[in-house]
Amino acid sequence: MTTTTENDAQIKSNSKVSGVTAKAGKRSSKAIQEKEVKISKQLRKLENVSKEAATSKPVTPITRSVLDRKGKKYKDSYKLIDHKKTYQLEEAINLAKKTSKTKFDATIELHIGLNVDPKHADQNIRDNVVLPFGTGQKIRVAVFTDDEQSAKTAGADIIGNDKLLADIEKGKLDFDVLITSPALMPRLSKYARILGPRGLMPNPKSGSVATDIAKAIAETKSGKIEYRVDSYGIIHTRIGKVSFKDQDLINNFTTLITSIKNNKPQSVKSNYLKSIYITSSMGPSIKLDLQSIN
Repeated sequence: MTTTTENDAQIKSNSKVSGVTAKAGKRSSKAIQEKEVKISKQLRKLENVSKEAATSKPVTPITRSVLDRKGKKYKDSYKLIDHKKTYQLEEAINLAKKTSKTKFDATIELHIGLNVDPKHADQNIRDNVVLPFGTGQKIRVAVFTDDEQSAKTAGADIIGNDKLLADIEKGKLDFDVLITSPALMPRLSKYARILGPRGLMPNPKSGSVATDIAKAIAETKSGKIEYRVDSYGIIHTRIGKVSFKDQDLINNFTTLITSIKNNKPQSVKSNYLKSIYITSSMGPSIKLDLQSIN
């Protein structure tokens, strides 16, 4: 803000007029008098603005915590959890189901923090595993193959060759997983710009590029999931639905954790598992006791 002194000097400088007056026009006595009155009003206005700026207090914005921004159902569920405590697996699963307030069959999610740096190739953890009791999610499988009859027998939902490529080109992606053989991968490479950002590009590491197409379809349908660490070294995945039996969720959890442990890099000597949180869709998180898992 320009100070009062600077404004005064500027206005007075602009208000200089010749000592010679005229009978009419800008140099007449009346015009000069009106200009002086106008300048006086501007000076008073600037003084008032300066006084208000000096005495006014800065406005501090009101910030609300994440919990305050949640709905009533979430807050009620949040109160059921002791957030200073770490829970045993059985107790945590039971509590995750209890705190699920959604009208649909919510997913039981896991968020696993690993002591890895994904920038290093050997620590960029990525693999797939077949959960013994599935995920509870209906997976739509598309197969890009020349042997359409075998894919149909294996239970694929969408099967095709040139027609499937035409649908992909149009952005028609009515499937969750796309499976193909190594021999046909070159033909799919030109569609990587469409499939890649959506996580649908077949990849040998995820098992979606396979020589045994029937086996790949069966595993995907039965509950195979792919997991990988994000840029913060955290794996976000799922182990089933709220409607699952507790023991089924425990078995799925054990299978997943065993797979993750088997992928421990040799460069990580200790404390591979940093933290594990379990939650339901749109529910509060529950921290697991690592001692009972390690």
